[in-house]
Amino acid sequence: MMGELKRRRFVGLGSGIAFTAATGGGLATAPAARAAVGTGRAHKTARAADASAGVAVTPADARYPDLISGNNQRWTSSPDKVVLPRSTAEVVAAVQEAVTAGKRLSVCGGGHCFEDFVFNADIQININMGLLNAVTFDTSMNAFKVGAGATLLDVYEALYEGWGVTIPGGICHSVGVGGHVTGGGYGNLSRQYGLTVDHLHAVEVVVVDAAGTARAVVAARDSSDAALRDLFWAHTGGGGGSFGVVTAFWFRTPGSTGEPGALLPKAPSKIFLTLAGWPWEKVTEDGFGRLVDYWGTWFEEHNTPGTTAGSLYSWLMLNHRDSGSMGAVVQLDGSLPDAPSVLSDFLAGLDQALGLHSATVRHDGVLDSQYTSTRLLPWLRGTKYIGAISPTQLDPTTRGCHKSAHLRARTPQRQIDAMYAHLTSTDGPSTMTGIVLSASGGRISSVSSTATAVAQRDAIMKANFESRWYDKADDAKNVGWIREAFGAVYGDTGGVPVPGDVTDGCYINYPDGDLSDPAFNTSSVPWHDLYWKQNYARLQQVKAAWDPGDVFRHRQSIRLP
Repeated sequence: MMGELKRRRFVGLGSGIAFTAATGGGLATAPAARAAVGTGRAHKTARAADASAGVAVTPADARYPDLISGNNQRWTSSPDKVVLPRSTAEVVAAVQEAVTAGKRLSVCGGGHCFEDFVFNADIQININMGLLNAVTFDTSMNAFKVGAGATLLDVYEALYEGWGVTIPGGICHSVGVGGHVTGGGYGNLSRQYGLTVDHLHAVEVVVVDAAGTARAVVAARDSSDAALRDLFWAHTGGGGGSFGVVTAFWFRTPGSTGEPGALLPKAPSKIFLTLAGWPWEKVTEDGFGRLVDYWGTWFEEHNTPGTTAGSLYSWLMLNHRDSGSMGAVVQLDGSLPDAPSVLSDFLAGLDQALGLHSATVRHDGVLDSQYTSTRLLPWLRGTKYIGAISPTQLDPTTRGCHKSAHLRARTPQRQIDAMYAHLTSTDGPSTMTGIVLSASGGRISSVSSTATAVAQRDAIMKANFESRWYDKADDAKNVGWIREAFGAVYGDTGGVPVPGDVTDGCYINYPDGDLSDPAFNTSSVPWHDLYWKQNYARLQQVKAAWDPGDVFRHRQSIRLP
């Protein structure tokens, strides 16, 4: 019964768990044939290897309504057609058609982009990558090749079932890899293994030169050509939709050698998964403040890569009071030294911070209370389960508004007070509204801020302000709540999390169009520096070299210098 009660409590918030801005991305692939062996599931290979040509869907086609919007129903489009290619050559042809005709194009991976970068009124040709979803081992590259239309679940299943390995990607498993990877990518294993892009080896991208000619190139971490290395680097966190169309990714951990099963991180055999839920009627203002402070302090103090505590991952789900409860999700590799005791101590601190004490019960060596429930599950089963805890994150019929922040230190009391005031407001936003804190740090921080395009390497957590709802008539109320809450929490720095001692800008995979609006960003820091900080100038140089005609653009794409 407790497991079911905890699960229902999580339905309240769609959560900042849909991590990716699936804008297709900026890279494309080389036309040369490459040897590929093995796959996770037969249907993936069959779809990708279909000898028939790609699909073109026009407004008269019955499939059209399903292909002109993504998961966020605030954003729709009415393109002349949607192209679903089955090969890199077909992507090149679709891009060339758009360039020759002077038509605006966009690229859709999994359709989870929070903003209107993929679906808007200006789009005339949309390239949907869904049929390019094969996951194989490429012997010529000695790396795992992933089609840009694959979802995270496609990747997790194929890599794990075929070779026992994985990548540290996001928890919302219907997210497409195209946007997820190009934005950096992180999830429940990132404190243990780093960001997704820390294991990226190469990308295949369709680009357009100054003469307007589309072609495919492969850019790798170890390319001999400096311009190609720059193009690769830009796809390690520069975001999607700025440089070209990514058609494939190759993954291999830097420095790894040997058989395929040794080239990426081994997936844990079993993981501890804890769901915690606290009824709002038992949460006082002081208890709320202590909880947020404890959670941030714990991750500030347990941030050493390679340690058990430095591998523990958690979300703290601060749902609006109207949802009925707040919660937390915690994951830890069950094979790590002293994992049960590290997890037990962390969980006990959550209840104690809230001032809630109850009898404990031991589950698989972990001490639970009446507010927490822990299970030891096989990794893939647990990954599928935790990805479905909140049905709203997989619901393609919701409307949404999202804002983000990186934090380098625990949340200051003034920000906690502002959070509490808005989470207990009586203005009636959607019950799927709140603030999600997600742990960062650990292995992520072992990479320099310029080695990839992800600049916020020493952040200890992210904050995602989110609301989801169903009725268009509720847009103003819910968007207004998010804007007011975010503006109040970061009111000391112009309404946005300006890089400094505590906050460190925003996450490109939680894109926020308001950052470029002076009505909401009154700081002196432009939107692009909130995303990329010192790395933006280099991204602009890559843009100038590979997309001089600005073919690939959206509201917050990399600008030409």
